[in-house]
Amino acid sequence: MTKEQLGVLILDCERQLYSTAKTILYSDQDCADAIQDTIVKAFSKIQTLKNDKYARTWLIRILINECYTILRKSSKLTSLDMMDEQAKTEKIMMTKEKADYSELYQAINALKEELRLPVILYYIEDFNIREIAQILDITEGAVQKRLARARGKLRMNLQESEAAI
Repeated sequence: MTKEQLGVLILDCERQLYSTAKTILYSDQDCADAIQDTIVKAFSKIQTLKNDKYARTWLIRILINECYTILRKSSKLTSLDMMDEQAKTEKIMMTKEKADYSELYQAINALKEELRLPVILYYIEDFNIREIAQILDITEGAVQKRLARARGKLRMNLQESEAAI
């Protein structure tokens, strides 16, 4: 793959990069940092891409690794009040942006990251099971199990919230 082709791929995947980063990192600034680091690393390591067919998967894997790096670096203790305030702000923003699906997005965001990431990659970003397995460095069976567990938890959470109304 040439650097020009990689540039086009990055532009095509811009939305996917952001939503994948947002799945792991909650801060828009951290997401922007992770995406920027991903782009730099992708251009510098382009020779490690063995098959152009998997370029998008390769790029998302780099992004996930960069997100985890940012999480490790910022694993400072945050006060509960700050976390509460951030959660309220994000809930308000999410409700305004996605009013029709707010309960679904809240339920997805309530999932553990282990389950949330495959759901986002599969249902929102349209990656197939094999690609998700490569991105997360797990087996295809593990991806299918995580998706099934996530669907079950989502179904249960949505039914509980519906019953509460």
